[in-house]
Amino acid sequence: MPLRIVILGFALRVGLSAAGFDWNLPEGFPRPAVPSDNPMSNAKVELGRFLFYDKRISFNGKESCGSCHRQELAFTDGRAHAEGTTGQLHPRSSMSLANVGYVAYLTWANPALISLEEQALTPMLGEEPVELGLKGHEQEFIRAIGSDEVYRRLFPVAFPGETDPYTLHNVTKAIASFERTVISVRSPYDRYRWGGDSSAISEAAKRVRLSSPQASEAAVFSATGDGPSAEESDSKGGSLRVTTKRNVAVSSIPAYPPTKRPTVASTSRLTERKISENSGRPH
Repeated sequence: MPLRIVILGFALRVGLSAAGFDWNLPEGFPRPAVPSDNPMSNAKVELGRFLFYDKRISFNGKESCGSCHRQELAFTDGRAHAEGTTGQLHPRSSMSLANVGYVAYLTWANPALISLEEQALTPMLGEEPVELGLKGHEQEFIRAIGSDEVYRRLFPVAFPGETDPYTLHNVTKAIASFERTVISVRSPYDRYRWGGDSSAISEAAKRVRLSSPQASEAAVFSATGDGPSAEESDSKGGSLRVTTKRNVAVSSIPAYPPTKRPTVASTSRLTERKISENSGRPH
């Protein structure tokens, strides 16, 4: 029996349902914002996990969302320039998805894109550059997952009451739900701040003034709101989002592409000088 069928069977036996969701976060650590039209559920998150790693979401079956957002690299791809499913190199790197549910801006340079559900369409359908290249092949993908035994069990549970739950709209909802669960909250800094473990970080680290005093900003080690602290100018007059500093020691890429980098002065206001020590390995 295929492994994913076994996994699905186990998930169903332990109570995979559309009702409720337990974030399992430390006391005081904020929950990600969840849109009212896409409430969290165990079933939807599990569906989103399968879709996130399904290479059929690319037109040629070579890449999935997980190809550019690898867990062992803090959900990046470790490249300075992301590579799409056709081999086309992108002008920027794949951003980390760690704690992405807490950030206001979801791309490098489009502050209008603030919904994870909407953002999921960009790699699927974008043409310049091509990422997954699904545009024009949407119905082929929907037919493929609609005939898949795993998805035929998961979709109806994740979207109960829908006559035809196999839609691209529901695909993006499920992926967004899964992405909101990609939460890094077990680092030494987290154990110090949220768990009250004074021995979790060094005395030197405690003396560093952290740049993210608010709970929502501490979740990503970056600014989460509007204004210059959340988005900075690059050397060519454009603007880029200030990326998360969590798990920077394992993401293997610079915070900004070499030709698209904010000024040193603006970045230094946000960067935690001891971030690699405080964040540690991905959790």
